[in-house]
Amino acid sequence: MHSRHGPSPLLFSLTPMIAVPTVTIVDDDDSVRRALTRLLTASGYLTRTYASATEFLDDSTSGVPGPGCLLLDVRLPGLGGLELLSVLKKSGTERAVVFMTGHGDVLTGVKAMKNGAVDFLLKPFSDEELLDAVGRAVIRDGNLRATQLEVRELNHRAARLTRREREVCFLVVSGRLNKQIAAALGTTEKTVKVHRSRVMAKMQAHSLAELVRFVEFLKRAPRGEAARPSPQPSEPIQREA
Repeated sequence: MHSRHGPSPLLFSLTPMIAVPTVTIVDDDDSVRRALTRLLTASGYLTRTYASATEFLDDSTSGVPGPGCLLLDVRLPGLGGLELLSVLKKSGTERAVVFMTGHGDVLTGVKAMKNGAVDFLLKPFSDEELLDAVGRAVIRDGNLRATQLEVRELNHRAARLTRREREVCFLVVSGRLNKQIAAALGTTEKTVKVHRSRVMAKMQAHSLAELVRFVEFLKRAPRGEAARPSPQPSEPIQREA
């Protein structure tokens, strides 16, 4: 892997070690695709190439299992690069994107960056500019994948909580003492301690601070990650009979 432009050690500490990053190139110019493939391959990346957005979307294998990024031309036959990014976002597919264009304008560049692009490169660009943008995009993609993995794992843990355990969890992370939680739920401190212990075990939290971090992390997670069971009560807290 290229020592300067390849992924950082942090990336590989956050994501599975499965393969070198893959850069997916979507550009209708065959000579551009060949030149980019040579440069990126020489720098240690795997590459996939497509002549249009439609060709990319029609390929059921276009998704890659490990870190990577999309290198998109803005002007493509049919569906353009910006439209392709919108399609991917609407489908819930988050990809790190670097745009390329020979017809750049300020408005298009601003729109691309607002839509989450890592960079917007004007042709002709230098090898250094491209590799720097790709390197940053791969790191962002790796961090995004690591976040998605953590969200899925925490969702799995939270799904094991009973309704009462979710209520206790919510009150615990809100800073309530056991006796206050017992009063709110109409139960005893001893029962609250049992529920609290089960919450800590099921969430695999080793301290209150860690439990708070887990819950706050799930609250901030992108909605696309959620079919997640909220650790807070799904209905008003009621006293048990």
